[in-house]
Amino acid sequence: MPTFVAKIRDTQGKSKTEKVVAANLAEARSNLRQQGFVIQDLKQSQGFDFDKFQTSLVKVTVKDKAVFSRQFAALVSAGVPIVRSLGVLSEQCSNPKLKQALMDISTDVQSGVNLSDGMRKHPDCFDGLYVSMIQAGEVGGVLDEVLNRLAKLLEDMARLQNQIKSALSYPVIVSVLAIGIFVGMTVFLIPVFAGIFKELGTELPPLTQFMMFCSETFRSWRMFVLIGGGILFKFVFNQYYKTPPGKLNIDSLSLKMPLFGDLIQKSSVARFSRTFGSLTRSGVPILTSLEIVRDTSGNQVVSNAIDAVRAEIQQGGMISIALQKENVFPPMAVQMINIGEETGELDAMLMKIADFYEDEVEQAVKALTSVLEPIMIVVLGGMVGTILMSMYLPLFKVFDKLG
Repeated sequence: MPTFVAKIRDTQGKSKTEKVVAANLAEARSNLRQQGFVIQDLKQSQGFDFDKFQTSLVKVTVKDKAVFSRQFAALVSAGVPIVRSLGVLSEQCSNPKLKQALMDISTDVQSGVNLSDGMRKHPDCFDGLYVSMIQAGEVGGVLDEVLNRLAKLLEDMARLQNQIKSALSYPVIVSVLAIGIFVGMTVFLIPVFAGIFKELGTELPPLTQFMMFCSETFRSWRMFVLIGGGILFKFVFNQYYKTPPGKLNIDSLSLKMPLFGDLIQKSSVARFSRTFGSLTRSGVPILTSLEIVRDTSGNQVVSNAIDAVRAEIQQGGMISIALQKENVFPPMAVQMINIGEETGELDAMLMKIADFYEDEVEQAVKALTSVLEPIMIVVLGGMVGTILMSMYLPLFKVFDKLG
């Protein structure tokens, strides 16, 4: 908890400085007044606060927000006041960053601030999508219903993220394992055989010479050069990705990647449809909804397509026509959106699109895993086999001479 420094006057009229540990400024002021002190000045300590620093490193996950939304909706539906609900949820919250945000929001609401405005002060916990839906729920008087929609939306997003992570985790783990085995065998096994080959004085084949060069590299200062080069490449890549052209180029390539491109496209369609449908169903204006969806799309190509949709709507056009021009979304999704616009049930059609493509992502993940599994096994076996072959080829030559 943060520390506050207070200049106070005690019951005997003497002024002094006191340090108070409290969740927020209001709680610190209340604690001092309960002790009978007259507060002359109260502010947060500017010294290094390890707890605050530790809290700043914590991330609020989609799952954290989904659980909070579901519990908050249950309390609001039961008629529990918002301030009381926030207090109860902050007490049992396990995420320190979200816990602190809920306590601050509770204090703001007590002072007359709207719930959405209080959440807007904590963008690390509540993004524009969340705040906009809460604001729509406050205006329409259906906060509990909007919270349930938010919980369902966040739960679906968390499930989609887990599916994609499961598809990526297998090749990443196997790749790390393969590299570790390759380096380990190169560093510890090859030098043993190198000593034997030196004593025999036999001519080494090119493959063996290459592996011995790799072994010497991994055991010398050149290894640090390789590591430094990898770190430099990662830094340059990140800096390039932060630029608008870099982000557009890399995201465009990601959609064209074999195996993974189709998965990324389907997940983007599912995320767009689920988020856009939830916003419009909650009463958020279409242009505002598209702006929020654009910022949460996670892919610059998709963001540009959504920008084109916003421009088309501002000119009186239709969403489906703009998406068809951009050629980013699959034709079936565009047609379903067109039907939703014509029938006046766009939000319902978007939810059906999201359900369909989330199932498609699940099937794509299973197919991707089934394809990658034999490929990674072959790659791992090939790396180990290459090392063993490079070690045994010189021995075969020696056996031929002895024969």
